[in-house]
Amino acid sequence: MADIFQTLAEQFQQTTALEWLGTVTGFLCVYLAARQHILNWPISIISVAAYAILFYQSKLYGNAILQVYFFGTAIYGWYYWVKRGQDADKKPIVSFSAAELLVTAAVVAALSGIMGWFLGTYTDTDVPYIDGFCTAMSFVGQFLMTRKVLQNWVLWIIVDICYIPLYIYKGFWLTALLYGAFTVIAIMGYVDWKRTWKKAN
Repeated sequence: MADIFQTLAEQFQQTTALEWLGTVTGFLCVYLAARQHILNWPISIISVAAYAILFYQSKLYGNAILQVYFFGTAIYGWYYWVKRGQDADKKPIVSFSAAELLVTAAVVAALSGIMGWFLGTYTDTDVPYIDGFCTAMSFVGQFLMTRKVLQNWVLWIIVDICYIPLYIYKGFWLTALLYGAFTVIAIMGYVDWKRTWKKAN
């Protein structure tokens, strides 16, 4: 047990300032988003910018592209909250049917295969298909979240769990811990959204 803690301590000592920046701002923006505070958007921009650089340097190209996507959604979210206010009308939560879930799974599978093939063929990444899968899941999960689909949280739970060993493999221990926290948040989000959906239906 002592060896494990010593190994973790050594890993944290080797953590770059860029990863510290991305992790701390990542924790903070998720906390502020849960509190529906508008500052979550500019802080999110700092986090995704840091991670875009970090992932590109580490040859996680799918993840780097994903941060660009998150960067755009953060700018849009910040603009929307400023323009409409934090108390803008909320769309009701919807739940997908079995057929819609099958279509979602097919889309994720197709995107994962295409991105994995592209990354494996045209880049020097050593994890093309897991990077492609996680990126595809995140793209679809983010889209479903904007549409307030209950099952978006299921995708985030799966992808956050998959990211943990990937980031450990790449030496990003702080980021792996961050995604462990994101997994817990996603589970809580699913439970909360499902409770709200049941009340409305």
